[in-house]
Amino acid sequence: MATTHLELQEERFLLNRRPTYEGVSFEGRPVEGLLFNARLVMGLFDDLNEDTRARWAYPDTGVWDAERNVHEFLEQMPVWRAQGLLGLTLNLQCGNPVRGSRSAPGGIVPLDQPWNVSAYHRDGSLRPEWLDRLGRILDEADRLGMVVILGLFYFGQDHRLEDEDAVRRAAENVIGWLDDNDRRNVIVEIANECNVPRYTHDLLTPRGMVSFIKELRAATTTALPLAASYAGVPQFGIVPPQELIDVVDVALIHGNEIHGTADFEAQIRAVRDLTRHRPIPVVVNEDNHFDFDDRPNHLYTAVENYASWGYFDPGAGGDYHDGFQCPPVNWGLTTPRKQAFFRHVARLTGSAPAAAGVDVDAHGVRA
Repeated sequence: MATTHLELQEERFLLNRRPTYEGVSFEGRPVEGLLFNARLVMGLFDDLNEDTRARWAYPDTGVWDAERNVHEFLEQMPVWRAQGLLGLTLNLQCGNPVRGSRSAPGGIVPLDQPWNVSAYHRDGSLRPEWLDRLGRILDEADRLGMVVILGLFYFGQDHRLEDEDAVRRAAENVIGWLDDNDRRNVIVEIANECNVPRYTHDLLTPRGMVSFIKELRAATTTALPLAASYAGVPQFGIVPPQELIDVVDVALIHGNEIHGTADFEAQIRAVRDLTRHRPIPVVVNEDNHFDFDDRPNHLYTAVENYASWGYFDPGAGGDYHDGFQCPPVNWGLTTPRKQAFFRHVARLTGSAPAAAGVDVDAHGVRA
């Protein structure tokens, strides 16, 4: 039975009928009702392609281990929560596990993704082992009073589904599973960065997403909030169209390629203008600007404009001691960048920051 129930009250998030960060403000700006979050999509990661699986091997064992990955993720969740993090983004097709190349617009790489990272069979049926990992993370999030922003599709892997009917079945199957298991602390992010022109299936593009969301509501009668995120890449557009804003429950935007706080603030304000007739939360659930100790910066600009902010740390590559994006991921607070983010979230939310080296051992696991 769920113990953490998420509700939306216009622009605010409530957990168990109480606003998040209740009573908290920072420098006269309200923090109450926001949802600080991090992109942690590799918490569910596994590669079904035997030709690429070894690429993600742990340096100490020489093999990839999906069970170890989720175990170490679960170990860190209380550490993140203690420092004020309330939201985490997962994805059932994860995300790009390789960084470093700038060969594509916005640094989105690579064009060809041979690894098979998907919770779905080709017909849209669900893989039980993925649901098992997801279920354990949702259980712990429920226990800790956290929210999971659960992505269903990623543009590097949606071609794993054979056609648009399979996409529909996959989405309905996941939402049905969430409802059947009384998951009440989830925001469903149907597609990550739906405006990136890499999706195989038209349903997952801005053109198809509006009707797809309407279909899902009719087919599932779910009460879970539905959304689709928009990439912060200027050549693809950084503000969702009005027709998409009108059907989502949360406005999810990304700030990765928006450099400079003035442009970032303009993005947030433009999105909020589209919600004036129907106020909904504005959430940045992916941003890779890390100048936390220098102001102005994206984190504090979001707070000043009453938008939730999400940390996206790609790291520099597949190093186990770097970033949150490239497997094998070290989920601990083992880099100055990670420590800085959590220190500032603790500051903004009135939580107690963890001292470096106190809560994690050499592998980032709670000591």
